[in-house]
Amino acid sequence: MPKKLPERETSVMAEVKLRPAVRGDLPRLTEIYNYYVVNTPITFDLKPLTVHQRARWFDEHAGKGRHQMFVAEDAGRVVGYACTGPFRDKAAYDTSVETSIYCAHDAKGRGIGGMLYGALFDSLENEDIHRLLAGITIPNDASIKLHRRFGFTEVGVFSECGRKLGGYWDVVWMQRPLRLAAVP
Repeated sequence: MPKKLPERETSVMAEVKLRPAVRGDLPRLTEIYNYYVVNTPITFDLKPLTVHQRARWFDEHAGKGRHQMFVAEDAGRVVGYACTGPFRDKAAYDTSVETSIYCAHDAKGRGIGGMLYGALFDSLENEDIHRLLAGITIPNDASIKLHRRFGFTEVGVFSECGRKLGGYWDVVWMQRPLRLAAVP
């Protein structure tokens, strides 16, 4: 018997549509990201980026195969994205991908992040990926909770590795295998 979703989550799912990202999404993706650049330590970029500056990033993350990107739309407006991209540029790292997820600041707390990760990870199921990795600036309880919900475990903390907004910030690294073991 399928698991019954809470009424709130069911209504969010009815409103929000998930789809692969397209180049036309780039201005909105840049807008969502720049909010976090300007207002939070969550990303270590220090200055807002232009759509032109984000084009290479988009090309690295919104393809087929290991590197994919999904967006969430609410009433035709992109309200979040989740993607996988290269972890490092050496060939032995190819089967490890770094995950990233951002929701519009006015769309947080609606379950959209979980929907995005669910769609992304389902789409990656048959790809040649061994590990999913995520670096999260802390404190960020919501992101830690989301990653744990999807089977990520903490593997270490880089302390005070980024300086932004007048302080030094730690980054917790989390990982999980692409294919989680079945729970009996």
